[in-house]
Amino acid sequence: MLKSILPLGALLLGSAFLLFAGGVNALILPIRGEIQGFTAASLGLLGTGWAVGYVAGCVLTPRLVQRVGHVRVFGAMCAFAAISILLSLLMMSPWVWIPLRGLSGFCFAGAAMVVESWLSERAEQSARGRVFGVYTMVNLSATTAGQMVLTLGDPRGYLFFVLAAIIYCLALLPTAVSATSTPAPLASVRLDLRALWRNSPVAVFAVFMVGISNGSFGTLAPVYAARAGLTLSDIALFASVPVLAGALAQLPVGFLSDRLDRRLVLIGTAVIALGADLVFILAAPQGPVGNLVVAGWFGAMVFAMYPLIVAHANDHAPAGTAIQVSGGLLLVFGVGTMIGPTVAGFAMTGFGPVSLFWVTGFAHAALIGFGLVRIRARTALRPEEKTAFRMAPATRAVTPETVALREVSDAPPPEERQAA
Repeated sequence: MLKSILPLGALLLGSAFLLFAGGVNALILPIRGEIQGFTAASLGLLGTGWAVGYVAGCVLTPRLVQRVGHVRVFGAMCAFAAISILLSLLMMSPWVWIPLRGLSGFCFAGAAMVVESWLSERAEQSARGRVFGVYTMVNLSATTAGQMVLTLGDPRGYLFFVLAAIIYCLALLPTAVSATSTPAPLASVRLDLRALWRNSPVAVFAVFMVGISNGSFGTLAPVYAARAGLTLSDIALFASVPVLAGALAQLPVGFLSDRLDRRLVLIGTAVIALGADLVFILAAPQGPVGNLVVAGWFGAMVFAMYPLIVAHANDHAPAGTAIQVSGGLLLVFGVGTMIGPTVAGFAMTGFGPVSLFWVTGFAHAALIGFGLVRIRARTALRPEEKTAFRMAPATRAVTPETVALREVSDAPPPEERQAA
């Protein structure tokens, strides 16, 4: 295990720096915006800006790499990400922050894709599954640490903006110390919505609704927590606990989905998530303990849905198209994350903080209804006909290169493919 991971230490460290800075960046903006008196609508548009930049980065980065190379693209992405958060400190206006957040989303997608392609290039075929697992754990830990570091200082100052910019610059380490040759070309994803829909209507509809739900919560959860009267430490936990719960819940969800109709498991997770939505709406938990318990309940379901949807889509996909299907669903998810924060932000501005969960609840209810319709329209596969469920990181940390690395790492070795 160590022999496989140690040579990749610099790249994993670079990815950790990137995700740590991203965790700081994603949390300091809504918290500082709330202190500055920005409306929930304008803070929701930060999430929309990030999603637009992220999708653009996933689509355009392979072309940029073809023109100027991996090293230059990675350096430019890290530099612009640092510039974007420093400009956010200098210009405290939501209308400046929104395009800057879009720039940081673009930079994150591009830089992450370069790191991931480097990992794929340097990892031996037999070790890629372990590399992907370690990479996922590193990213989850780094993002959580970046969010929790905000508990150590005052968000009203300049500290966390400068800290994130410094860490973005440190993420340049992989290309600075690596002596490897230029990685293989980046995975390029084209969105063929008709083909995706023909393959699995429920997967396309569900991933869009999950994008609306998760994008809304991921952007505006700190705003809801602040307006619920939680302290800064509790706000950081309110943003982190759901993601950690979602990572843990993937094990039982995957186990069930490999044995039952995945659509039933998906509907079940949506029903449980809808229950959490209703608790927030009707019971309005008070204090940190109640809010964190329900947030963990919510996150355990919503952050386990995406890999379940991808697994269902791949069950019905033609052989050899797993990367295209998974990458296409990733972009549909991205479109959902553009819409969700905007709708939820305006709802919270007009009707109060709890409106966040009216939006997520609507998305979950729509998913349940469409899933029930599709169960009547298409016969479930037998367990032996399914692809294996694969755990995935939180979707805001996924790029087409993550998909490619995972698919390659899970592919059987050449001799097994020939025997099959």
